Amino acid sequence: MIELYFWPTPNGHKITIFCEEAGIPYAIKPVNIQTGEQFKPDFLKISPNNRMPAIVDTEPADKGGPLSVFESGAILIYLAEKTGKFLPKDLRGRCKTLEWLAWQVGGLGPMAGQVNHFVHYAPEKLPYAMDRYVNEVSRLYAVMDKQLGATPYLAG
Repeated sequence: MIELYFWPTPNGHKITIFCEEAGIPYAIKPVNIQTGEQFKPDFLKISPNNRMPAIVDTEPADKGGPLSVFESGAILIYLAEKTGKFLPKDLRGRCKTLEWLAWQVGGLGPMAGQVNHFVHYAPEKLPYAMDRYVNEVSRLYAVMDKQLGATPYLAG
């Protein structure tokens, strides 16, 4: 069983989507980031970066007791390897998939988060910050559109 420490954030949704698509049983363990639950010592043992999501696999393949994994990219790779789904075994397919995963977790996700923050939540509207992140997200969407124009899925 996968215990998913979750709040409805974009990164949290990545894991629920993966679990649903892969048919992995999971139990959601809510962590209310609006009240600071992500800073509680018990959660920090699982996710030292105090961010969503994190998982505990109560039945890892090595049978060594529960295993915690934090950071959405690491969780997705772990679950793909555990299930044998969505991560090709051939070298080139695996590399292509990991490239696009890294692109999302290191580029599109953080930049879209910055756009959301500066456009909707920043106490002061800073045109430079808003323009910088809007332009970068637009560039990243153009990269994705180009790829999807050549293949039906990002990784082929």
